[in-house]
Amino acid sequence: MAAVGVGGSTAAAGPGAVTTGSLEPGTANAAHRRLKYISLAVLVVQNASLILSIRYARTLPGDRFFATTAVVMAEVLKGLTCLLLLFAQKRGNVKHLILFLHEAVLVQYVDTLKLAVPSLIYTLQNNLQYVAISNLPAATFQVTYQLKILTTALFSVLMLNRSLSRLQWASLLLLFTGVAIVQAQQAGGGGPRPLDQNPGAGLAAVVASCLSSGFAGVYFEKILKGSSGSVWLRNLQLGLFGTALGLVGLWWAEGSAVAHRGFFFGYTPAVWGVVLNQAFGGLLVAVVVKYADNILKGFATSLSIVLSTVASIRLFGFHLDPLFALGAGLVIGAVYLYSLPRSAVKAIAFTSASPAASGPCIHQQPPGQPPPPQLSSHRGDHITEPFLPKLLTKVKGS
Repeated sequence: MAAVGVGGSTAAAGPGAVTTGSLEPGTANAAHRRLKYISLAVLVVQNASLILSIRYARTLPGDRFFATTAVVMAEVLKGLTCLLLLFAQKRGNVKHLILFLHEAVLVQYVDTLKLAVPSLIYTLQNNLQYVAISNLPAATFQVTYQLKILTTALFSVLMLNRSLSRLQWASLLLLFTGVAIVQAQQAGGGGPRPLDQNPGAGLAAVVASCLSSGFAGVYFEKILKGSSGSVWLRNLQLGLFGTALGLVGLWWAEGSAVAHRGFFFGYTPAVWGVVLNQAFGGLLVAVVVKYADNILKGFATSLSIVLSTVASIRLFGFHLDPLFALGAGLVIGAVYLYSLPRSAVKAIAFTSASPAASGPCIHQQPPGQPPPPQLSSHRGDHITEPFLPKLLTKVKGS
């Protein structure tokens, strides 16, 4: 079997294993393009489907399930999945797995305890998402939730001393303006809405979720920089803390109601679909991000906003007016501009500033000089290095 590490490399065991290096250049490029398109499709579907499925499950007539139990179940399933993946990496050897987990979780308990902070924040974020989506239209939530890009960028500057380009600062301002316009449209009416919805509570929940998402993502990245643990180990540790903290939150918020009606009260196939999406969506995105560059991820976010809006019109009777279209358009443009790598921005600036540029121009590297180093960039919950957790959507929560 192929073992996949944090760096994204795969080590195939056994003879006859085919690697990218053994393929013809044309075949390798075609395969890479297909993987990029598949990554784009997965990112779009996961980003849009989670929000739409939560909205659908929360607006169905009949008994409403407890959101806190759904959060706990998602953590349990995610932890079990990571445990199975680690078991497979140990080639089915239970003794080796137990020794590995004892060393990684108990002996190195300091590293384990460091994950309690992001796990607490991610658990809070997941619960806040249910509150927000229950009180806001899916399209409005999808647009407003892009504020996580702004919060992540600000925390990156404050905690990691990362610098942003002028274009990125401008795109963040554009993003904030677009979200403000969408919220103004929502406050002004935005068409009929159910009586049990509270747009003010929904906005407060999504803003708090974006703040927690930004801080947890940057904090988690800071931990990972000095860590050698695999992504599946880290997600297992997050799942253990998340389950425990989720049970505490369940007891505090809805303990008596859950005890009276049961843990799985109100669960339907739609609710199980939400739980499975939350549990496996983040892990799946953590894998496909290996093949998705920042531009592709920005494009996927933009497409998911469009898809959520169209689906909301069809499924929930969402009213699309010019003010919402303007705000959503600004957000989509801001997401794309923020995701542009700095090398592309410099190339655009060079092309525009060159007096001889009268049309499309390719900025070529002068002969004899090595190409500029690839700059790492970060956007939203997703770290551009391969195989790092979403939860960052929530690699937990997105």
